Amino acid sequence: MAAVLFDFSGTLFRVESTESWLRAALDERGATLSGPELAEAARALEAAGALPGGAVPVELPADLAGLWAVRDESAELHRAAYTGLSRRVALPDPGLHDALYERHMSPAAWSPYPDAGTVLRTLRERGVGVGVVSNIGWDLRPVFREHGLDPYVDAYVLSYEHGVQKPDPRLFSVACEALGADPRQVVMVGDSRAADGGAAALGCRVHFVDHLPVAHRPDALLPVLDLVR
Repeated sequence: MAAVLFDFSGTLFRVESTESWLRAALDERGATLSGPELAEAARALEAAGALPGGAVPVELPADLAGLWAVRDESAELHRAAYTGLSRRVALPDPGLHDALYERHMSPAAWSPYPDAGTVLRTLRERGVGVGVVSNIGWDLRPVFREHGLDPYVDAYVLSYEHGVQKPDPRLFSVACEALGADPRQVVMVGDSRAADGGAAALGCRVHFVDHLPVAHRPDALLPVLDLVR
C-alpha cells in the first residue's frame, strides 16, 4: 500500500464527554449549574446530538433535517446545525450555545487514541503517505499540532474546504491525488461504514474501527500496520 487515509473523530481522536464539554463552556462564561442540573443538561445535550463528534441525535427535529444532511459542506452549515441542536436545550445563559460550539473546536476538547501516535509515526518511518479525510466544519489542524501528530500527516482533506462530504468519492479522490497515490494502493481507516465506506468506490481498501472512548480502545489502529507491510 502506498498511502493510508484516516478519519478524524472516532478514529484517530475522540472528543471529550458531553459533561466535560458543558462544564468547560460554563467555566468560560462564568456560569454555574448545580451538580444535578449539570448532569441533566449534559444528558439533554447528548440526546439532542449537540456535541460534534459525540452521539447523534436521538430524534432529529424536522426543521433541522435538511441542514443536518449537508452540515459538513461548509463552516456556516456546520455551526448552524449544531448550535440549532444545542438550542433545543434550556441553558442558564443564551451565550452558552456559541460557547459550546467554540469549545468543541479547542484542542483541549480532543484526545488521541493511545495507539494513534505509534501508528502514524511508524507509517512515516516506512515511507507510507498519510492523509486525514474528515467530514467536519472547522480546521482540525491545530488539534494535530497541539497533540504532536501533525508532523506525521502529509495531507488534510476536510469536507468544509471542498464543499463535499463523505461518502462522496470525490473527497477521497482529492486525498489520493494530494498524496500522489493510486486509490487501489490506498487504505481508508474510519469508524463509519456509511461515510468512510465511500472510499471503496474508488478501489480503496477500507478498514473499520469502533468509535469508543479512548480508555476502551487502546490498540485498534495497530492492525493497520499489518495492512501496509
